[in-house]
Amino acid sequence: MTEKINLEEAFSQIRDYWSPMIVGELNGQHVKVAKLHGEFVWHHHEQEDELFFVVKGTLLMRLRDREVRIEAGEFFIVPRGVEHLPIAEQEVHLLLFEPASTVNTGNVQNERTLHELRRLE
Repeated sequence: MTEKINLEEAFSQIRDYWSPMIVGELNGQHVKVAKLHGEFVWHHHEQEDELFFVVKGTLLMRLRDREVRIEAGEFFIVPRGVEHLPIAEQEVHLLLFEPASTVNTGNVQNERTLHELRRLE
């Protein structure tokens, strides 16, 4: 992809919460956008770090030993192996940077697990 990306347009294409969409790729990494609302699932990623950049709203990242509030314009990196639970009390628009191999639910397989992600049209 060699075109610029308008995040507002990308977010407008997202219909379901917790369903990331790929908007770019670089060096084996996917750049994804997602809309979140509610609570996700406790999980971790054995091999991948994840960068959560909040574009709109506030994301609460619950870790086993603490909670981190990530406001619009801030990002937080969850290191590989660290169990985490993302919570969006109100709608959150999120930009994610993570290896292409990353499965959204990490070590957990359930109805929210996505193996194929949509790409920006």
